[in-house]
Amino acid sequence: MRITYTQHAEDRMIKRNVSKEEIEYSLRHPIRIRKMYGVYYALAELHRGKIEIVYEKGENYINVITFYWL
Repeated sequence: MRITYTQHAEDRMIKRNVSKEEIEYSLRHPIRIRKMYGVYYALAELHRGKIEIVYEKGENYINVITFYWL
């Protein structure tokens, strides 16, 4: 599955010092996924804390919109 990132998500990765590997790990190993308002919210736990990733999902792709630490 192809994973793409909005410019907003890429900007937040730099600002929050989060790598694509951490985002992709979180998408593969979520604690919980919920769908609301047409987008998905994946909650995951990294060694630095909990993170929630907001993304769109199609048949062959995931487009990361944003994420934030909880």
